[in-house]
Formats: sequence, C-alpha cells, structure tokens
Amino acid sequence: MAARKRASTGSSAQTKPNETTTRPKPKEPLLTDQTIAPPKSGVILKLTLFFSIPYFYLIFYHYKIEHELRKSILINAALSLAGFFVTIKMIPVASRYVLRRNLFGYDINKKGTPQGTVKVPESLGIVVGIVFLVLGILFQYFNFTADSNWLVEYNAALASICFMVLLGFVDDVLDVPWRVKLLLPSIAALPLLMAYAGHTTIIIPKPLIPYVGLEVLDLGWMYKLYMGLLTVFCTNSINIHAGLNGLEVGQTVVIASAILIHNIMQIGASADSEYKMAHAFSLYLVQPLLATSLALFTYNWYPSSAFVGDTYTYFAGMTMAVAGILGHFSETLLIFFVPQVLNFLLSLPQLAGIVPCPRHRLPRFDPGTGLLTGTNDGTLVNFFLRRFGKMTEKSICICLLVFQAIACCFCFVLRFFLAGWYK
Repeated sequence: MAARKRASTGSSAQTKPNETTTRPKPKEPLLTDQTIAPPKSGVILKLTLFFSIPYFYLIFYHYKIEHELRKSILINAALSLAGFFVTIKMIPVASRYVLRRNLFGYDINKKGTPQGTVKVPESLGIVVGIVFLVLGILFQYFNFTADSNWLVEYNAALASICFMVLLGFVDDVLDVPWRVKLLLPSIAALPLLMAYAGHTTIIIPKPLIPYVGLEVLDLGWMYKLYMGLLTVFCTNSINIHAGLNGLEVGQTVVIASAILIHNIMQIGASADSEYKMAHAFSLYLVQPLLATSLALFTYNWYPSSAFVGDTYTYFAGMTMAVAGILGHFSETLLIFFVPQVLNFLLSLPQLAGIVPCPRHRLPRFDPGTGLLTGTNDGTLVNFFLRRFGKMTEKSICICLLVFQAIACCFCFVLRFFLAGWYK
C-alpha cells in the first residue's frame, strides 16, 4: 500500500439499462507524450558499490567455494545484472501504458504542493515481477538438468511467485478488501506447498532438549501449515509497512541483501552438500530480486516518479518467503523482518477492527513546512514520527531503512553469539 490516492476512471454520466450510446474512440497518445522522471543513478550507484564490497569479498576471498557452485552463483549474478538494465529500460515504457489506462495516483504526502498534482503511474511492480520470472526461467538452462532433484521445487517456487504477481496486479486493478488480501498469499503458496518434498523436521534448541526429550522433532503437516502462514505474513507485512516514497522497495533491498550475505556465509562455512544446495537455491532467487528491485528503486526513491503497487509488495514478500523456506532458515528470516513484525503488532488493533482503521494510515503532511507529523494510527512510520518528532518524508524513510539494516545486523550478531549453544 503506497502513499497515493487513485484517480477515478469511471464517468459520472449514467445510461438507462436498455439504452445504448456510441462514443468515439479516444485518440491514442503517442508514446512520447507521457514520460516520467529519469532514474536517480547517483543513489543506485552508491547502493551498488556498498552492497558489492562484502559480496565479492565473501565469494572470492573469505570462503573457499567449489568452482562449479561459484560458477553457478556468478552466472546467476550476470543474469541478474542484465535484468537490472532491462528493468531500468522497461519501467518508462510500462509507465506510459499504465498512464494511458488511467492507472495512476497522486502522492498524498505531497498534497498541497505542485508535486501533489502530478500523475504518478501505478502498479509498476509488474515490470519487476515479469523480468524476475524471465531470469528465473532462463537460469534453469545453465544450472539444472532434467533429472535434478531441485528442479521440481524450483519451478514450484517460480509458479508461486508468478501466481502472487498475478494476484497482486488483480488487487491493484480491483482494489480488493483487506480480508481477501489475507487469503491471496495462501492461494499463491499452493504450488510450493504441494511440490515441497524437503524435510518437515525442526532442530530442538540445545537448552530445551532435556525438557523435550528429542533433538529433532518431525512436525509433518504442521510444518507445511507453518510454511503457508510464513508466506502470508511476509507478503502482507511488506504491504502494510509502506506509505513513503522508497520504503517498500528500500526495505526489500535491505532484507534481500541480508539474505544474500547469509546464504554466501552458510555456503562457505558448511561441508554438507545438501545444506549448501539449499542455500544456493535461496541465493538463486534473491540475486534477481535484489537486482530488479534496485532498478525499481531508482524510480521509486524520493521524490517518486513511479508507484510500485501491491503487485510489487506481494511479489517481494513471496519471493523472500520462498527463499527462506527452501533455504531452511525461516527463523533467521523472521529476525530480518523484525521491523515488519513490530509494524504488524502496532497495526493489529486496527487490522482486527478493535480500533477504527482509516483507508490510508498515513502521517499528516504540512505543505507549508514540508514536514510529516505522526498520527495515532498504529504504524511504525507514525510511531517513529511521534517518538522522534516531525521530519521530511525523505528523512523518515532513511531512518526506517537504517532501522531495517540495524535489525539485519543484529540477526548476524545474534547468530554469531548463539552458534554452538542454541543449536
């Protein structure tokens, strides 16, 4: 859910049930008539350099990764880089088409200013989703053989992500109610749940083994139920932690970067081939997600020239959930999602109907000062503004992304200190 107000696409004129009207077909505008602001290359260059340093250090220097596995990782990275440039080029093209169909909105956090009257194209997460799926399909040619044990689950993962992109775009067009939105990830996760052939066991933490009496517990069907609930949480948590230019894509970039580093660390530190392949599988999904999201971020960062829509938030949440499930690090994933968990807990009274929930739970914007003021709505955005005072939209977004990065770093520190004692 972004900070935008959708424009009305319908006409106020009414016709009788048996009356027909002939309307002239509107003249198609030239593709050059409607354009969006160019990408913010400076922002993306700084982010790329920042994330590339630990990535290449871990792959080429710190860990001794097998040649074939490293080759597959780098092929996936090369395809992801190509996807980045394709996404950069396709977003302006797609924006012109969605503007033609009146899929645009106005930025509520700039209401009362000239920027608040600009038509911003919506649902451009569809571009990221399509490019991601094409990259995922092409990668099979370089990595998987016809008899690969991972191919079925890989295609099931792509099917679930594709299903989520479709349902997210349907949500953008039809604006479905919240109760229906909660069910959409459950439907999209069905291909993954039905094709999942991995283990359904959990390792009991060492301090609890004397009380449980088991080191490994098989949950059976309850594990798949947990998988389904995790996909529902991840997709909707990204969707409701929103409302600022760059926040939806920014949090995805931070979490995806943490997942990427975590996968490389686990691949390099483990001697178990199956464990390595599980994390490599996760990495093959996260690298294209990170590359295409960075491309979208160049248009969505403040001031946003493109709105991502529910299509992107659902797609990003589902992709990270699938990466965590099939990589077998769902506990770590939830710690990466600590800000989203806090936002969900703050939102729960309104989502449950205990407290009235407005259509847009956004802070108040003062066009005179350009500052946002926190409201009593239960979101992390409003909580930060109430706690730290009024800020510009760009400043509060940076604060929230830094908080997201701190949560991810905390997860790595926690894993380091608990290693060997907790599990």
